[in-house]
Amino acid sequence: MIHDFFLNSVYLGVLLTLGTYAIGIWLRRLTGWGIFNPLLVATLLCIAILSLGHLPYSAYAAGAGPISYLLTPATICLAVPLYEQIEQLKHNSRAIGMGVTAGVLASMITVLLLVLILGMDHRAYVTMLPKSITTAIGMGVSEELGGNTPVTIMVIIITGIVGNILSERFLRIMHIKHPIAKGIAIGSAAHVIGTSKAMEMGKTEGAMSSLAIVTSGIITVVVASVFASLA
Repeated sequence: MIHDFFLNSVYLGVLLTLGTYAIGIWLRRLTGWGIFNPLLVATLLCIAILSLGHLPYSAYAAGAGPISYLLTPATICLAVPLYEQIEQLKHNSRAIGMGVTAGVLASMITVLLLVLILGMDHRAYVTMLPKSITTAIGMGVSEELGGNTPVTIMVIIITGIVGNILSERFLRIMHIKHPIAKGIAIGSAAHVIGTSKAMEMGKTEGAMSSLAIVTSGIITVVVASVFASLA
């Protein structure tokens, strides 16, 4: 009976997504451990519940439609901290531009080398090419280049989660201390999910990371077709 209720409920996706995400936030606050990233926890719990309950993904996806719809507006909201740090942007525009460009090229070159080393086909290559930009833009890039869009979404999410968990420690190891450099590095490598970590570090880090998301997306859209022809 419970199985049938969830199977036919139009709210299954929303309830499951928000509930598991709330558990992730609770675990993060309780332990303080980066591994308990709310998105990672929510993803694993959703997979476990759907698998153990023998619930089809189609039922979950249909109910989660409203949350997916809010993805793009939520990304646009990142412009707020950017506006608050507009003076920082004006005074450091050259360094910011070079940093974001370097981040995009590093991401694409890494994917290219990985594909060449592992002998992956062209579709797998273009599927992973937009891994470091926000999902809303990455989906379009992958689809245009002939990639597997659902896999692209998964790769983008995994990239963001890894960046969220490891970015602060990696910056510390590399002795990167300037807030602008931190924000640009995180935003150009780990998009929106990484930016949530940058915002925890400070307003400047969050604003610069937000800028990097937008700029990285634009640069990727422009140069992705060029890189797609390399493998």
